[in-house]
Amino acid sequence: MQDKAVPRHGYVRSMKGWWTTDPFFMRYMAREATALAVLAYALILMLGLVRLAQGEAEWNDWLAALRSPWSIALHVLLLVAMAVHAHSWFEVMPKTMPMLFIGGRRVEERAIMRVGWAAAVLATLALLALAWWLRP
Repeated sequence: MQDKAVPRHGYVRSMKGWWTTDPFFMRYMAREATALAVLAYALILMLGLVRLAQGEAEWNDWLAALRSPWSIALHVLLLVAMAVHAHSWFEVMPKTMPMLFIGGRRVEERAIMRVGWAAAVLATLALLALAWWLRP
């Protein structure tokens, strides 16, 4: 006697909107999405290098495009996304690096995050000062 072929389907979890039901996953997806802002800005800068290599007129056209209201709005949006991206990485940093001990005491996660932010702010200020000093 032959058994009828009975399809056996185990539990199949729906993948629709899994990132919208848990705050942890929502933060995770936001962090991953901000990487697209990093990509977008890298492409904008690479386009600037291409325009610079093409000559003075193209470079000036690229600079004029950067001064448009749409470009300024895009850059503000990218700046916010970059700040979220940086915050998420500074948040992850103490969890992924080896434990640090200073004077026999473990360095707290908040201290590591603050040092990361301080380094980022100092590097930004140094680059802005250099750009200001080298301006034409």
